[in-house]
Formats: sequence, C-alpha cells, structure tokens
Amino acid sequence: MTSNAEGLDVRVVGGGVIGLTSAIALAEDGHRVRVLSRDPAGGTTSAVAGGLCWPYRIQPYERAVAWSVRSFQVLTELAERPAETGARMVTGMMTATTDGAEDGLAAWYDAVPGLRRARAEELPEGCASGWRARTPLVDMPTHLHYLEQRLAAAGGTVERREVTSLEEAGAAADVVVNCSGLGARALVPDPDVHPVQGQLVVVENPGIEEWSVSADAGASDTTYLLPQPYGLVLGGTARENAWSREPDPAVAAAIVARAARRFPELARARVLAHKVGLRPARPAVRLTAERLSGGLPCVHNYGHGGGGVTVAWGCADEVLRMVREVEEGRGPVRG
Repeated sequence: MTSNAEGLDVRVVGGGVIGLTSAIALAEDGHRVRVLSRDPAGGTTSAVAGGLCWPYRIQPYERAVAWSVRSFQVLTELAERPAETGARMVTGMMTATTDGAEDGLAAWYDAVPGLRRARAEELPEGCASGWRARTPLVDMPTHLHYLEQRLAAAGGTVERREVTSLEEAGAAADVVVNCSGLGARALVPDPDVHPVQGQLVVVENPGIEEWSVSADAGASDTTYLLPQPYGLVLGGTARENAWSREPDPAVAAAIVARAARRFPELARARVLAHKVGLRPARPAVRLTAERLSGGLPCVHNYGHGGGGVTVAWGCADEVLRMVREVEEGRGPVRG
C-alpha cells in the first residue's frame, strides 16, 4: 500500500455530482484520484437535476440533514462566483398541501439563515403550509463543468470507460469509491437500488425570479418552478421503478398546466426542452466501507434519490474520513 506521506491511489466509480465531489475532496486532501465513468458529466442523471439545495426523497433524514447543512455551506460560498460555479442564492418557497411541521427536517430549518414560516396570504391556493428561504439554486450543466475543472486543478483525472466490477475498477488502486448511482443495482449488485423517474419541462422565463416547490411526501406528481439562466424549469414527477428516459407528451402537458394554475402566463410560454432523469433511489443512502471479496477496501456512496445535489458535499466529507481510516490502517469500518 502507498505510504501515508504520498496519499493513496483511489479509483472513484461514477462521474455525476456525487462522484465528482467525492473525488475533489480526496484529491484536495493529497490522494491520487481517477474517476471512472461511462458517461461524461453532462450525460449523467445529475445534469437533469433541478438543482435546488433542499433535502428531498432521501433517507435517513437525520444524516441527510447533516449532509445537507454542509452542502448548503459549500454552495453558499460557491454562489459568490455564479458564472463560474453555477451556484446562485435565490429566494423561494417550499409548500405542502398538509401541515409539514413534523416532517423530520427541523434541524435543516434551524440551520438555514433567515428561513421562516410562510404567511397564509403567501401560500398558493391549495397549500396548507410552507417555508420561505434563500437557498442555493444550482445550474447543473455549469456546476458539473466547474467540478470537473476543480478536480483537474487538484490533480485528479477522469477516464471514460465502462466498469464491469468494483474489483476490476480498483485492481491497481489502494481503495475504490463506489459512486455509481443507479448503476450500483447491477455493479454491487444491490437490488434495493431502483429508479424514481423525474420528468421536467424547460420554458422561456416570462420574468419569474423566485423558486417555488410543492412536493408532498410520497407524491408521484409535484409542482415546481426553478428559474435558471437557461430557462424556467417546470416539474415534475417522481415515478417509482419507471425506467423510461423518453419524455411523455401527456405528462409534459400536465406539468405545464399545474405551473400555469399559479402563473397563467406559463400556459403560453415557449417550450425550450423536455428532459427525463432517473433518480438513483434506495430505502436509505448507502455510505459505508467494507472489503471486497479480494480484500480491496471499498467505500460505497450511492442511493441518494432526489437529494444528490443537496447532500453531495456532506457525503464527500464522510468518504474522505473513511478513506483516511484506510490510509491509517483503521478501516474499513462497516456503518
């Protein structure tokens, strides 16, 4: 094994936001990092994400909130350079048709500066509760490019190739970090990993400056509006175990109709793009360390569902901690 003074030789499987942030944390800590990814960052599920920093469809809540708070801090700093990083601070409102006071996110609410309960007159029709906050909103194509550039600046590299097994991926390395997302279903294999399909529509923005999300727990249809530099992102859906990446015209029409109930001018907005992404869901995020069959240390970091952007930097911190334990001869430790 490589000496501590030189850092470890690390292979990171997966080139989406989870893989890239994990790779950056490791490379900036002095490890020699190579990301292995079949697809370019712009071709991953991360590129389709709406980019709002807010815990969504991710378990366990207690850990997810802690990861989210860390990512909020990082993204807030990156928002000082929006053209470069793709992160901006944008005010908006998270609402629900029921009172969401006991939804497990109390620590998140406590951590977000200036967050407050929405007043009754601020709530859209049909919503019973809501929170107003100024949070990071990330332009994902720009952000992914920034992450690739930051990784390269830290000495990390990206190799485009299919990974057939974790053992093969880490054959010449000291440790492998598995950030394969939906691919973990076959790669680990882990049958608990499954897609939650999300469809969205990008339209010309008629002047909407705030984000707005209404997403009840477990609902298959949501309503959100996210103003991005490239257009207004309208959503969305959350269809469990739906594998298709083809936009459904009827679903797209329903998405626009829901948005137009709040902003009637959106019914006439020019459509710029239709997108479908498959969120890599799991009953709970797997962020653990183990030894593979041949003895190679492996850190798993997958199953983030719809919260990848929100928890990425917090999870990257834990990946770094686990790899340091490997380096010091104390890991891996199952968790």
